[in-house]
Amino acid sequence: VQLQASGGGLVQVGGSLRLSCAASVRIFSSYAMGWFRQAPGKEREFVAAIAWGDRRVVYADSVKGRFTISKDGAVNTVWLQMNSLKPEDTAVYYCASGVGSPAALRSGARYWGQGTQVTVSS
Repeated sequence: VQLQASGGGLVQVGGSLRLSCAASVRIFSSYAMGWFRQAPGKEREFVAAIAWGDRRVVYADSVKGRFTISKDGAVNTVWLQMNSLKPEDTAVYYCASGVGSPAALRSGARYWGQGTQVTVSS
């Protein structure tokens, strides 16, 4: 499975960005897809995940109420709508996928996409 992430960029505080991640193959219902991020000098952290076979979603506390993850099975794509962006959201964002629940993906993914840079300026 290859994951192609896009949509990063430079945005001002309070602004919005929408990240996309397209999978190269059909994603099975037993999988979850999601997003992680890594800020300079910090470890990679979980952001959000969504089950491919149902509507379960999981968010990191730091993004709840501001970020929304969604999917379209017909095009094997997951999106991350990021609103009310803060400087601390600045990071390289990675798309990821793996077998299991969104909560399981939080613990680690099997497939990773290349990162896309998100920079929030104050």
